[in-house]
Amino acid sequence: MNKKQRYELILDHFRQEMPEVGSELHFMSPFQLLVATILSAQCTDKRVNMVTPALFQRFPDARAMAQASEEEVYEYVKSVSYPNAKTAHLVSMAKMLVDEFDGQVPSVTEQLTKLPGVGRKTANVVQAVAFGKPTMAVDTHVFRVSRRLGLVGKADNTPLKVEQQLMKNIPVEDIPRAHHWLLLHGRYVCTSRAPHCDKCPFDHFCPKNNA
Repeated sequence: MNKKQRYELILDHFRQEMPEVGSELHFMSPFQLLVATILSAQCTDKRVNMVTPALFQRFPDARAMAQASEEEVYEYVKSVSYPNAKTAHLVSMAKMLVDEFDGQVPSVTEQLTKLPGVGRKTANVVQAVAFGKPTMAVDTHVFRVSRRLGLVGKADNTPLKVEQQLMKNIPVEDIPRAHHWLLLHGRYVCTSRAPHCDKCPFDHFCPKNNA
């Protein structure tokens, strides 16, 4: 099986089984998605969704959060991973949005990655989910699944290299959904430890069987 056939089989499966798919984070605006995505770094979406309702009720937009103290925001997010750093990023990010972008979340990579706490992965999530752009966010799940299923080569050993290969081989109309397809497959089936190969629809052609 060549790489093109591998992509076609995997993408066809997801198109049929998950034609409509989206983020498991809860949000009501691009700003809230950005906040939730920053909080989700090395933290589960389930935990983030537990803290964001109260956080967003108190700080529904950038202008509200920009006026807050770090101590006040910390009380809402202290149960997530790395709460001190994330609190500092959130307040600084909100202030920059107000000062430089009139309180609105930009939709361009170069502008998004200027914001405190926003790297390429977070920027790609926001562009794809909030603005429907064909960007591929490579988190730990997407990175692992792409390599395990042979969608990328052994030399593609960084998130950026994996992103570039996926962008090259996935049809542009599928890219926003493909991030979620691969992420969810990694989160629930192709897990980091003890993957559930018996539940995987791709197990019969998984490269591990030829190892």
